[in-house]
Amino acid sequence: MKTKLLMGLLSLLGLASFAATEPLAVGAPAPDVTSVDQDEKPVALKDYAKGPTLVYFYPKADTPGCTKQACSIRDDWSKLQEKGIKVLGVSEDKPDAQKKFKEKYNLPFTLVADSDGTFAKAFGVPLNVMGMTARQSFLIKDGKVVWTMLKASTSGHAADVLKAYEELK
Repeated sequence: MKTKLLMGLLSLLGLASFAATEPLAVGAPAPDVTSVDQDEKPVALKDYAKGPTLVYFYPKADTPGCTKQACSIRDDWSKLQEKGIKVLGVSEDKPDAQKKFKEKYNLPFTLVADSDGTFAKAFGVPLNVMGMTARQSFLIKDGKVVWTMLKASTSGHAADVLKAYEELK
């Protein structure tokens, strides 16, 4: 009954198809998706995913959990770079909010302004209880999803990614 009620409410909001999708599973091909970054420049996943690429989704720029998550990646940036891992941080924030977030915390990676939910839909990332993109992560290698974290951590996120990457070998 609760599920039907929730789906009915989401339908009214035009979000039912977004909420009903399943996240991409390990082995799935990386989606061919494009959006814009914090500078309003096009970001095509296929241009990033030629090597190992972390695509991580977060609810909202410059909020406590999302800041911890982004700063975890920033703080372990040299370790991620040693492994050749590129990073795309994705939220539904507008480009100007992403730019402020990137500059405020000196984030060395691209932030995707997924204002229309294109990236999230392509990855099957659901909305959280607040109606924002859920915190999930996907590691792509050789054009396929090789690792997922569907309840991504915040302050230990980079360590989780590095551990997963090492276990792939």
